[in-house]
Amino acid sequence: MIVRIVQMNFRPEEVSNFEALFEERKQKIRTFEGCRHLELWQDAHDPNIFFTYSMWESEEHLNHYRFSEFFKDTWSKTKALFQAKPQAWSVNQKAIVGDR
Repeated sequence: MIVRIVQMNFRPEEVSNFEALFEERKQKIRTFEGCRHLELWQDAHDPNIFFTYSMWESEEHLNHYRFSEFFKDTWSKTKALFQAKPQAWSVNQKAIVGDR
């Protein structure tokens, strides 16, 4: 299992456009082969900063998505809305901490 976290900083006037794009495409991302989970987070103090948090069966599944035509189209539309360069991390989940 691999976790992908992407931080994106949008121009203020483009936040609603990003939210609409995400809403339109989230189901297709969630059902992409190998995707086990997808969330969209918004920074608690800066409403222009968003994060996607996704879980993938393997790095190969993530890369299959990242090199797909669907991703390329989605990413090109998303990049046009940025205020700053995005950051991305691929991490391995080491532990799950739940309620007692």
